[in-house]
Amino acid sequence: MDVMTELEILARLVAFPSVVGSANHEIVEWIRLYAQGCGANVTVAMGPEGDRANLFATIGPKDVPGILLSGHMDVVPAGEPGWTSDPFALREDAGRLYGRGTSDMKGFLACGLAALPALAAMPLAQPVHLAFSYDEEAGCRGVPHLIRLLPDLCAKPEGCIIGEPSGLRAIRAHKGKAAARVEIRGRSGHSSRPDQGLNAIHAMAAILSEAVEAASVLATGPFDRNFEPAYSSLQVGVIRGGQAVNIIPDLCTANLEARAIAGVSPAALLDPIRAALAQLEAQGFETRWELLSEYPALSLAAGSPLAILLGEVTGQEPLAAVSYGTEAGLYQAAGMDAIICGPGDIARAHKPDEYIEPTELAACRTMIENLGKRLCA
Repeated sequence: MDVMTELEILARLVAFPSVVGSANHEIVEWIRLYAQGCGANVTVAMGPEGDRANLFATIGPKDVPGILLSGHMDVVPAGEPGWTSDPFALREDAGRLYGRGTSDMKGFLACGLAALPALAAMPLAQPVHLAFSYDEEAGCRGVPHLIRLLPDLCAKPEGCIIGEPSGLRAIRAHKGKAAARVEIRGRSGHSSRPDQGLNAIHAMAAILSEAVEAASVLATGPFDRNFEPAYSSLQVGVIRGGQAVNIIPDLCTANLEARAIAGVSPAALLDPIRAALAQLEAQGFETRWELLSEYPALSLAAGSPLAILLGEVTGQEPLAAVSYGTEAGLYQAAGMDAIICGPGDIARAHKPDEYIEPTELAACRTMIENLGKRLCA
């Protein structure tokens, strides 16, 4: 296969509308063929959904510990009206490359793939792995399946670099997250006879009150001053229910999330809401609780070999923490050191006219190639 630049690869990746929650065969197959053409050993691992897969590629000896570069192939939807061009066609204008996923995070994928020919030409004593997952934007749903396969794919990596956009400055910690869906079913009827129905929206009010109270308690600590805010948080983000003002609503649903500082279980922060939900059943309501996603916090020591290595190859002291989350916590929970470092800016993500700059891509490709040089005999 012809060698391609990171800009050329990014254009190909952006053209795949690999929106979270959808089939991703086309982008996986393109990456597989390109990586194999560069000499990588590639495994495609289908997820339990049956229509989307993770991809794992290795350059170098896979039976010794190496460095793993992790990124996600999915992107958030691009239906916002503010786009000034096709979000799935890379557009260059005034030193910026526009398109959905350019910063978050197909830019990092493109850099990893563009570096493969240079890595393949090196006498690597330790391998470089590419671990590309699906449905990260739905709460890191794909990568746990890939992590479970790692013992069969390679020796345990000595470090994992998660290429979320960070301005190519390493980040040592992030909060954990758990998201859940609450469903309450009551009994419908005419609004003139509330005594004959069970109002699911009114019942949800008790859940909302518990969530607001729990959020207020979390704001009192414990604290980790590396984060903004410095405490764990909880919020209700979506609520749906009712058909008309004169119909007693028999169904109400709400989605809520908790974000936890290191050392706190994000799922445990939702326990008070789940307990309040159970109390409604005694009043005749049917309830359902669904955990939508969960990943742990990341906390890597400043003096760890991986943090020191990233400081050296980027030329910048790693940042202590960010408040958004990544799959880095999942790698750390599986016993591997992990850190965040990728091109672009998280502030550009999830909005119209997302972009990355060519110089940011070039710097990231150079960083990956320099990592490879550190792994040579």
